[in-house]
Amino acid sequence: MTAVGSEAAAGAKHINLALQGGGAHGAFTWGVLDRLLEDSRVAIEAISGTSAGAMNAVVLVDGLMEGGPEGARRQLRQFWETVAERSGFNLQGSDPFSIFMRSWGLDRLAAFWFDGVMHNLSPYDLNPLNVNPLKRIVDDLVDFERVRACDGLKLFVSATNVETGRVRVFARDKLTVDMVMASAALPTLFQAVEVDGKFYWDGGYMGNPVLFPFFYTSGSSDVLIVQINPIERAGVPRNARDILDRVNEISFNASLLNELRAVDFVRRMLKADRLSPDEYREMYIHIIDGAQPLAALGAQSKLNPERAFLERLFEMGRAAASTSLDTHYDALGVNSTVDLRRLFQGDGYELEPIG
Repeated sequence: MTAVGSEAAAGAKHINLALQGGGAHGAFTWGVLDRLLEDSRVAIEAISGTSAGAMNAVVLVDGLMEGGPEGARRQLRQFWETVAERSGFNLQGSDPFSIFMRSWGLDRLAAFWFDGVMHNLSPYDLNPLNVNPLKRIVDDLVDFERVRACDGLKLFVSATNVETGRVRVFARDKLTVDMVMASAALPTLFQAVEVDGKFYWDGGYMGNPVLFPFFYTSGSSDVLIVQINPIERAGVPRNARDILDRVNEISFNASLLNELRAVDFVRRMLKADRLSPDEYREMYIHIIDGAQPLAALGAQSKLNPERAFLERLFEMGRAAASTSLDTHYDALGVNSTVDLRRLFQGDGYELEPIG
């Protein structure tokens, strides 16, 4: 089974995991992690997570500490099943109200809620007591003392400082439930979270997720990004909700694209002998892309915590991870499987090696 750090099986390839946020779409990442955890050929050295990605990360680490890879798989399943069971939007009931709401559709319900309510009232108006069911779920399931004690795996959780607009990275050895909730504090839904006298919103604005901690702290040069936010989406949105959804997608990918641009710059400088390999190294980028199939479900489906839907995303994630392992395993430790030059082609960015 997949192990961590020095406990990895002989010959296992070490990877860094970068887990994006995206609400209920984080169940896709759950499926990816479940598949990776059962493969003894890979060892997780470090994880960077934002929002739902941060929740997946801390649940995984806690499960690893309790029962190894199988413990992590059980803990992740318990987390997502609990999300479905405790959700206030769970429409599994057979009462008349649930039947009506189920027939009306979660997508239309979410549209009504955001278009008619959230644009006019803030979380401070709607939720003055600052009740957050997700915090209770994470706090109930995760032993943060155990997470902080996991010295075989590096863990980074990012949030956005409300006042400075800068990213804040919380490391594993001091991690608390409030830091995880800060990473997931979408400002239209939740009040800013206070940590050490400073206030934070969702980390997706400045790091979805951050990659730079891997460059300085991890021995592995392989970064596997589990992407659940589409970079590209065909067509120009016309109605207000679609425009806002697309603005959010662009915002939540901007910092990641900037870091990938820096990775490509260093690669080109090393290739041109303009940087010393003693001081810089090439990072190998790999992506398990759930963004495009998830985009077809609509942005409002990020609010859908129904168990059947989460299980569907889980299976999609497992399938995507299996395909990635089958196709790209041999490239780990050798080269990137993402063509960064093609990713940035056409945006005015200099793509040729610097001579």
